[in-house]
Amino acid sequence: MKIWVDADACPAVIKEILYKAAERTRVELTLVANQPMRIPPSRCISFLQVGAGFNVADNEIVKRLAPGDLVITADIPLAAEVVAKGAHALNPRGELYTADNIRARLNMRDFMDELRGCGIDTGGPPALNKSDRQSFANNLDRLLTRYAMGG
Repeated sequence: MKIWVDADACPAVIKEILYKAAERTRVELTLVANQPMRIPPSRCISFLQVGAGFNVADNEIVKRLAPGDLVITADIPLAAEVVAKGAHALNPRGELYTADNIRARLNMRDFMDELRGCGIDTGGPPALNKSDRQSFANNLDRLLTRYAMGG
């Protein structure tokens, strides 16, 4: 298992959780972004800078990931591609995207896009809170434990 991070929009606090988890479990962690990014020195943690442009980082992650890998992203279309390739997708709030829930998430995303396209202010997501961080850390730990046990 490798962990891929859609890093341009990933909150710093979530990256810190990922850095610690990569060090603890020795799982390879790669942050993918189109902007330069500082990462801690580690054999387990790397950074891949991609060119600017719409979905360039997403496309690179999809191209490189393998079944069973984990992708950290809040991007629902990217999560759908990840799940379709047999990998895991976890958002920074701790929600695991699955084959069972990704279609509903895509439909809601498209609906909200339509509302925004009509000029309706749908607001943004609430700020990441302590409960979100805990949920993320717990689900990350569950996935890494399952991987370590060969599942």
